[in-house]
Amino acid sequence: MLNKNLLILSKTMRNSKNKILKQFSTPNPIEIFINGEKHLVDPRMTIFQACHSVGVVIPRFCYHEKLSISGNCRMCLVEVEKAPKPVASCTAQIAPGMKIFTESEKTRIARGGVMEFLLMNHPLDCPICDQGGECDLQDIYMGYGFETSRYNEYKRAVEDKNIGPIITTNMNRCIHCTRCVRFAEEVIGENELGTMGRGKATEIGTYVEKMFTSELSGNLADLCPVGALSHGPYAFTSRPHELKSVNSIDIMESIIPSVEYNYRGPEIMRCLPKIHELVNDEWISDKSRYAYDGLKRQRLTTPLIKNKTTSQFEEITWEEAIKIASYKISSLKDPKKDLIGLIGEFNNIEEIIATKDLFSKLSNDNFLINNYPIKGSQRCEYLFNRSIPEVEELDLLLLVG
Repeated sequence: MLNKNLLILSKTMRNSKNKILKQFSTPNPIEIFINGEKHLVDPRMTIFQACHSVGVVIPRFCYHEKLSISGNCRMCLVEVEKAPKPVASCTAQIAPGMKIFTESEKTRIARGGVMEFLLMNHPLDCPICDQGGECDLQDIYMGYGFETSRYNEYKRAVEDKNIGPIITTNMNRCIHCTRCVRFAEEVIGENELGTMGRGKATEIGTYVEKMFTSELSGNLADLCPVGALSHGPYAFTSRPHELKSVNSIDIMESIIPSVEYNYRGPEIMRCLPKIHELVNDEWISDKSRYAYDGLKRQRLTTPLIKNKTTSQFEEITWEEAIKIASYKISSLKDPKKDLIGLIGEFNNIEEIIATKDLFSKLSNDNFLINNYPIKGSQRCEYLFNRSIPEVEELDLLLLVG
């Protein structure tokens, strides 16, 4: 009787779910005109999304695909037929038969005016700015800015914020796009950044003076379209045109995110996230981002052995080190009890698995990572077994530990 009731209940839930899915299914596309050309697009899109879907480029600073819409920068202005003034395309919904002009003279003048306002208080830091060569403000100005400025007053000055060693701030350059604020609130889940003041006195920072302690803080510098937030460890080490890049994966995180390593000669200069929707979206942790630092600073390249008479560490060859380790392991009376493996928090996944496989061959379970025992020896015992996007579709998720 209980099973029958459960069966009826599951059928009812499934039918209601199908009704909801049918109700929110993709609606029929509508017809709009972009620069005189007819296109069929999803009616739920904004003007910016519709133009982007058909390959029409619209400049923007504040809009980001993974963050909520704010409409701060107004750089995405377009002309819409019968509209009294240019429309911010990132916030405006499309309508059937709408005629949009992204290359008209009215649009060009509006975007040039917005760029003039953005540069009004922006310092001339391009030669010494770490964002130089990758700056959205530089790139968009070359396409949409005016040749001269009509602003002859003093530029404002904003005090730099000390939010930690990873992010270097130069708030004079900030254009108040609020990408960093929205990322901290929506992705990280910490309301530590925000806007203060009004008008010309507007600033972005922490409400009280404090460090930004999130393990995803390095992504703030990636999001910043100007040089207001930049990577502290990478500052003043190289220019983008000097670097070559190679796609790779990061082995410091258990989800194995996709990354891009930038190198100059034999030296890795920085690590950036690579978009992978099924794993890391387009974010990486600070541990992944700055782990390359261990390749060139305070790195042990040869094994060391402690001299019992002098109590000093002396260098030996790898062959000698492996022989000593092999002898010590083989001389144990009971490897299951007398041998213990300790893994620190800064070891990568590949080293941990190799060490774990060694202990599994010795039938030893005394294996600790950060003082926590790891019992799994089969691959299925430590795999996630589901893709990360599937987590959102689960009816129940149980976290242990």
